[in-house]
Amino acid sequence: MRKISATMISQHPDHGNKPYWSRNAFIKAGEEIKECFLSFSELNTSEYKWDWEGKYVDESVIEKLLSEHHDYFKKNSLGKDKFLTFRLPNPKVETEFRLGRAFMGILGASGLAKKIGIHSPPLFEVILPMTESAEEMIAIQEAFREIASLKHALYYFGEESLKHIEIIPLFEQVTTIIKSHRLLEKYLNLHQKKFNFKPSYLRPYLARSDPALNSGLVPTILAIKIGLSHYNEFEKKHDIKLYPVIGSASLPFRGGLTPNTVEQFCREYKGIRTVLLQSAFRYDYEKNLVINAIKKLEKMLPLGKAVLIGLSEEKKLINMMKVFEKYYRNTVEKIAPLINQVAFYLPKRRERVLHIGLFGYSRGVGKVKLPRAIGFTGALYSLGIPPELIGTGRGIKYATDNNKIKLLEKYYLNIRDDLKKAGRFVQKDELSKLAKKSPVWKDILKDIEEIEKYLGEKLEPKTKEEKEHFDIVKKLHEKIDLAKNYQPYLNQLAILRKSLG
Repeated sequence: MRKISATMISQHPDHGNKPYWSRNAFIKAGEEIKECFLSFSELNTSEYKWDWEGKYVDESVIEKLLSEHHDYFKKNSLGKDKFLTFRLPNPKVETEFRLGRAFMGILGASGLAKKIGIHSPPLFEVILPMTESAEEMIAIQEAFREIASLKHALYYFGEESLKHIEIIPLFEQVTTIIKSHRLLEKYLNLHQKKFNFKPSYLRPYLARSDPALNSGLVPTILAIKIGLSHYNEFEKKHDIKLYPVIGSASLPFRGGLTPNTVEQFCREYKGIRTVLLQSAFRYDYEKNLVINAIKKLEKMLPLGKAVLIGLSEEKKLINMMKVFEKYYRNTVEKIAPLINQVAFYLPKRRERVLHIGLFGYSRGVGKVKLPRAIGFTGALYSLGIPPELIGTGRGIKYATDNNKIKLLEKYYLNIRDDLKKAGRFVQKDELSKLAKKSPVWKDILKDIEEIEKYLGEKLEPKTKEEKEHFDIVKKLHEKIDLAKNYQPYLNQLAILRKSLG
């Protein structure tokens, strides 16, 4: 069996501070080779996600890694000890030629590895974002086989070259996560028919940020718990190992994984085998703290077993999720213009292709367009309105009034801690001013009131950094009201909360 990494480095640009290896917070595409190598050699992670989705990418990554660090990779083989995993552009939303370039890079890496006498293939597994059907997973594998079978004197890859690519399906919606076991079942059947063999394992990848952006905090966490429960049963039914991946980030809305919260995270997400370590996890905390946290994750994650959820409780959870989601979505749709305005001015951290027109896409809730999850979360935190709270207070009131709060707490273990952490960045003074202009903000004040009642304490800053964050948010609102530049505040706020968004 292949080694399954407990930690996967991602290029998500959510850091507030400068990387420990750079003088600048902005990471150029050309610096990601260095970042990748340091992630392996200094942080001692074993997997790095090379992201082709919606961003510029260095296509010569394998040549550069192997030529610049040949001795290291002689001892730590790519594809055996260390793993580079391409996240493909999904042809549904991005241009197909980028997919072809990614495939050629994988095949070229296989040929290069053979030529220089190191482990081959160095790349053999890819992430497919926005997976919503078994057919699209199979289509990617069929397309790869066709390209791998091309024969010409100048580019024939050889009889022994890589012919088949493994797919890590990324599920990004609450509804898709809940039913993903059915999708995987169909995939197994199609795979057997198309390729005459069954995969030896699967790595379903559960998004954490995008479902939260679309459906809110509580529905996302409950959906993941239901998904992990189904995976437990799936393994037994089909006699195949599943190694679930989760897209964790630092702020509670996007996962709540920091070097200081490893134990709580592992307890919450039992059954997950690989966690993403985004930029804020690595660069907004002391390097030694990060290294020790990675060691702890590598040790603790494989020990967790997913909690089984009975059918009766699953139905109750899904009904409760719909209530939380309704409150959340109705509010976010109405405040989208302000979110988009602030997100536009957040500092950029990597060379991303614009998510419009020919090369990319945007996110949306209902009838409105929203920024990607980092921008969305960063904008709301900078406004003093952490998105964790939106709809959650009214949802908790519903759960309490209908005797479902114990059920909620049974499966969302860290709910109190997460709400307390997010609540330390609330700016109620400014929110009260907004509430005088529009009733939508009164709904958020109602959320805060109900959460405070549930927690039995006020949501307010506690530490020196949180109090400073509170004061700067006030200044930011003053600048917005006067239509003056508030961009410098956004960078200060990101550093104070140890995450851009």
